[in-house]
Amino acid sequence: MKKTITAMLFGMAILGAGSVAAVDYEIDTRGMHAFIEFRIKHLGYSWLLGRFDRFKGDFSYDGQHPDRNHVQVEIDIASLDSNHAERDKHLRSARFFDVKKYPKASFMSTAWEEKGEGKAVLKGDLTLRGITKNISIDVSDVGNGRDPWGGYRRGFEGRTVLKLSDWNMKEAKILGPAAEEIHIYLSIEGVRQ
Repeated sequence: MKKTITAMLFGMAILGAGSVAAVDYEIDTRGMHAFIEFRIKHLGYSWLLGRFDRFKGDFSYDGQHPDRNHVQVEIDIASLDSNHAERDKHLRSARFFDVKKYPKASFMSTAWEEKGEGKAVLKGDLTLRGITKNISIDVSDVGNGRDPWGGYRRGFEGRTVLKLSDWNMKEAKILGPAAEEIHIYLSIEGVRQ
């Protein structure tokens, strides 16, 4: 009987070890340790740079079980800032982002594919202007560890290229074919919960 109980406890310990959940992190937007930036060619002659100042989200990460990794982000599109008030007004209009009708964009991950050496591909559904499309983001592990305030942090950066016409931003055509692609850069630091 004693051997049976010991075997059961040992088996439960093994099962419990295998079912450890991914660690949850909140993206540190309050401390401004996270950024969503973009760049797009203007007429093919120069790069226009900008960012979204307000967004929130969280992620779960398990280095041993990538299938448990999960990311969700919500972006306030009206917080778009290209360092030029008139241009920002234009980009927020119905001709581009149409923030009155579609004030938020969201991303919900669907898969995480490890590529080795701190690299991965994050796949997920991006909803923008009421249209949802599956996109891929190339991810790099920046680092993780304790912070000076007693917390634990983990950071990643990501890059992807989107086509404006996929989200019915037809007015982008007036800027020429070079403006069809928008390059997105993400720097995400999360605080362990």
